[in-house]
Amino acid sequence: MTGRPVKHSLTLHGHRTSVSLEAPFWDAFVKIAADQGKPINALAAEVDAERGTDAGLASAIRVFVLRNLQKQIAH
Repeated sequence: MTGRPVKHSLTLHGHRTSVSLEAPFWDAFVKIAADQGKPINALAAEVDAERGTDAGLASAIRVFVLRNLQKQIAH
């Protein structure tokens, strides 16, 4: 099991916020940001802007990570 979610601090559009994610999701999100040459806050802001109002930021990040993995598997 991956354990309980851990809070991580982010800055989105100049405002501090936090997101609780399990370590594998956070680690994958950080790796994706690095692979794209983006700061983690910039990638989080992109995910935040695209998530709409139906999902929280943590859920949106999990889905983003999953979709990124699915793209890698498909290629």
